Amino acid sequence: MSTSKVSFQELKTRVGIDDVAYALGYRLDRKAGVGRYFEMVLGDGHDKRDTIIIRNTSNKAAQTFFRRDGSKGDVVTFVRENLNAFNTTGNNDWQKITNILSGFANMPVQEYRSDLEYISASRGDKPFNPERYDVQDVKLDKIHKLFFQRGFDAETVRIFSPFVKLISDRHNRNFSGFNIGFPYTSLCQDGIAGYEIRGFGGFKSKASGTNSSSAAWVADFSHGNQSMVTNVFFFESAFDAMAFHQMNRARLGNDVALVSLGGTFSESQVLGVIDRFPNARIVDCFDNDLAGRVNGLRLISVAERIPMKIQKTEEGLNVTAKDKTFLLELKRPLHIEIGQHISIKQKLGQWLPPGEFKDWNDCLLGKTIEPVISPTKRDRDANLAQRRTSLKL
Repeated sequence: MSTSKVSFQELKTRVGIDDVAYALGYRLDRKAGVGRYFEMVLGDGHDKRDTIIIRNTSNKAAQTFFRRDGSKGDVVTFVRENLNAFNTTGNNDWQKITNILSGFANMPVQEYRSDLEYISASRGDKPFNPERYDVQDVKLDKIHKLFFQRGFDAETVRIFSPFVKLISDRHNRNFSGFNIGFPYTSLCQDGIAGYEIRGFGGFKSKASGTNSSSAAWVADFSHGNQSMVTNVFFFESAFDAMAFHQMNRARLGNDVALVSLGGTFSESQVLGVIDRFPNARIVDCFDNDLAGRVNGLRLISVAERIPMKIQKTEEGLNVTAKDKTFLLELKRPLHIEIGQHISIKQKLGQWLPPGEFKDWNDCLLGKTIEPVISPTKRDRDANLAQRRTSLKL
């Protein structure tokens, strides 16, 4: 099997994170319960060296994992983290990962069959079922009020109407109205693969069974001429993408595509988008916070096919890539800072919201980041004195 980008998507349908974890010595923690998630632990008792929580118990292709420290990813990420544990060869890390996953794809299920039966007997995620939802086109003569609450004008709603739906969940007995749905699509899956959903009162969700592993919301303004797209802008939510477009409409044109990862980040999501638009520059438009910068680095990592280890420090982000370790202070665009330490081949860019705003939708609404005011020494001393007085009482 080749080391092409598509091969990862094919292999993920046959190799789950749980398969790799078992080979590395992780075991199912039955005490933690099994449902939409299950936990796997490396070591036991006082020697617990790692715990991963795996999502999607019944669909290997859609499996993702996370840790309670915030790290997360898919099976490719998990293999990359543990490359040194496998005895494999290859011209680069990506070829090694492909060889490892290919080996797993051809291995029979062995010692953990009883655990698999235990997991399958528990409730797992079901594939996305479009019949569960009533779906309508956006009504331009009666625009959903949530669009206006989010700061969008009628022209923006009209422009994005081909990429947005109104959606109602027939299984939801508490709400019979329509929310706004952003349909997910994927190169390796026909039709709609799910929805990113937004509603009143800050409600946000995804349609049950949405494929967040290899599918994403994509607003393609090229009218099908995907090879002509010059820039693909990546966001954490579809509302951010719409806000960005409304604020920068005059500078964009029709040779662009806007992408929402919906709060998740999977290598297959990004690779699938890159496959769609092979000639486009990849632009980081993620949030103005540390999580957004980590997503920006992961975007570069996937686009460049360069595995990176990212660690948060008080000074910034410590990155290890191509046998080099360096600190990024995040004062300039990531691809420029990274380019000072390792060679960058892809066309990359960064277009963040102004620094006083967390994301593009907040920018459109004029909602600035509330400053975090650190207490002065006098404040700390006064607080300590008050606590001591309270203890004496």
